[in-house]
Amino acid sequence: MSAGKLRRKPYEKRLIRLQAELVKMQEWVRAEGRRLVVIFEGRDAAGKGGTIQRVAEYLNPRVTRIVALPAPTERERTQWYFQRYVEHLPAAGEIALFDRSWYNRAGVERVMGFCTQEEYTRFLHQCPIFERLLVEDGILLRKYWFSVSDAEQERRFRARMEDPMRRWKLSEMDLESITRWEEYSRAKDEMMVHTHIPEAPWYEVESEDKRRARINMISHLLSTVPYGEVERAPLEIPDRPAPTGYRRPPRVETPVPDVTGDLA
Repeated sequence: MSAGKLRRKPYEKRLIRLQAELVKMQEWVRAEGRRLVVIFEGRDAAGKGGTIQRVAEYLNPRVTRIVALPAPTERERTQWYFQRYVEHLPAAGEIALFDRSWYNRAGVERVMGFCTQEEYTRFLHQCPIFERLLVEDGILLRKYWFSVSDAEQERRFRARMEDPMRRWKLSEMDLESITRWEEYSRAKDEMMVHTHIPEAPWYEVESEDKRRARINMISHLLSTVPYGEVERAPLEIPDRPAPTGYRRPPRVETPVPDVTGDLA
């Protein structure tokens, strides 16, 4: 456990420097035609979503996509389990950030009984093979597990419940994870035994302090990607040409009302 909470000012100072490096990394991925997949997994309320937001904040959405899939449709349930995730893998020059991933089967599906024992066993067998194939094909695969204590998880649940801006983050299934804490722990332990492989190891992020977790995770990601500075073509803003007599016609669109008068 880290001692004490990271103060806001040093956190924000370090974060903006790391985000600048993320922009450089993205440009390298784009210019080199590389493919990067980053998986964010962990306990409910462990800080995955907030970290993803900070990673993607200054990145080009045409290059870096956040993948947060809903529950599978009836048709998708009849497909090969990994099939619906494959279509979201990056093409050359792209980055995919998975806000939860195919590891749903080893976590919530296992604990809540949403899959059969046979489906679960098949997943544990196929997942390392699937990930080795991704890495063998040249994909840079990084897997992060965000870890938080039961007391801190409950504190964050209560904070969400009382905050109308974040209430949507809380579901009945999230709350049920409190009563199934040990079941989720056992499921995570078994998952790690089967899927912590040399080609695609798990990296654990201690997330009791969200600020420290974000700094540590982004720093580690940058340290594992062999990116470099990409030379950009120089740009110049051209001179604006002289007017040629254009006159704007009367507006037909409805203007948005200005409601900022009381803010002056």
